[in-house]
Amino acid sequence: MCVLFIAKNVSKQYPLIIIANRDEFYQRPTTAIKHWAKSPIIAGQDLEAGGTWLGITANGKVAALTNIRDPQRVNPDAISRGNLVSHFLTSSDSTNAIKAQLLSSADSYNGYNLLFGDKEQLQVFNSASRQFSTVGPGIHGLSNAQFNAPWPKVVLGKKLLTDYLTGNESIEGSALVAILQNSQQADDDSLPATGIPLDIERALSPLFIHNKARNYGTRCTSVLLFSASGAIDFHETSYDSLGQITTKAHFSA
Repeated sequence: MCVLFIAKNVSKQYPLIIIANRDEFYQRPTTAIKHWAKSPIIAGQDLEAGGTWLGITANGKVAALTNIRDPQRVNPDAISRGNLVSHFLTSSDSTNAIKAQLLSSADSYNGYNLLFGDKEQLQVFNSASRQFSTVGPGIHGLSNAQFNAPWPKVVLGKKLLTDYLTGNESIEGSALVAILQNSQQADDDSLPATGIPLDIERALSPLFIHNKARNYGTRCTSVLLFSASGAIDFHETSYDSLGQITTKAHFSA
């Protein structure tokens, strides 16, 4: 997962909204959202490592993952980060126990942010800083750095989401997908310095990425809508290596 946005207690219709883009190499095998067999997890699945980048359960748990961009500290032998999401969704441990597990295991993974919780309480764990952040009311963004770090794509996404939610009482999933299909590239002087070449930093700066040269881009857009009654609508739009829509999936819980 490359970027996600959270609107908490902003919309009366949906007290919690999460929208996200997953960016990945096109050749990495993936399934669309489904109810996993013999599991409470509702999510897409990475068929290479078996985990997921974003998922829910029917009883309202939610978790999502973004990588921390730090090329100098990449361990090719690290455990796949996708199991962090599936572990939380299947765990019956207390919040304090989960926090302790995340702290004790952080060095086993390459850098990540984990969003986890439910409609009432959400937190973000940053494995590099070992810090937990509580998601309060308002609109928040998370990419490949700290929670709400002002990367250009985070600033743009928060503004687009704010403008849409402010101007519309009735929320449409398709309009939220359209926000994350924005391919505006950031100006060079606003790009973060993460240790990768400038041309790659540019290519990774939009909300929606399509980098044919690297065979890498946005693979899917996810929209999670948590209603006041407790219902959850999970929408997923998937894209091919040309950046075109291939499938749309929907799951209600």
